[in-house]
Amino acid sequence: MNITLAIIGLSLHILIWEKLPDWGNWFNRIVERLPKPLRYLYDAWRCPYCFGFWVALLLHGLTGVYTLESLKDMPLYLDVMSVPIAWLLDSLATALLIMLGSLTINALAGPAIKGYEMTQAFRSVTSEE
Repeated sequence: MNITLAIIGLSLHILIWEKLPDWGNWFNRIVERLPKPLRYLYDAWRCPYCFGFWVALLLHGLTGVYTLESLKDMPLYLDVMSVPIAWLLDSLATALLIMLGSLTINALAGPAIKGYEMTQAFRSVTSEE
């Protein structure tokens, strides 16, 4: 299994939906000025699985990399449909990895932030004494 597409897709998801909106108003203004169908896609693709599927399909087309290497040698008895089915199945698997990565990061972020806040509070109390 090659997790390259999943890592790139997860990185793009974090960048587009978690980081860029907080890096100033410029990105939010761009999103507000998008045509309604594109604004809808931006809102609808917050889901890491939905975004993951489409970005995996795009990245697969651009790079030729498969998450599941066995799909590269899809049996040709399906004739013309072998490659599109392989891309579809690979994108579904990659989307699952992107979703699991997002859930893992979110699950770890809560305790990490709480621990950081507690450390800062402890340091401020000890520095006052």
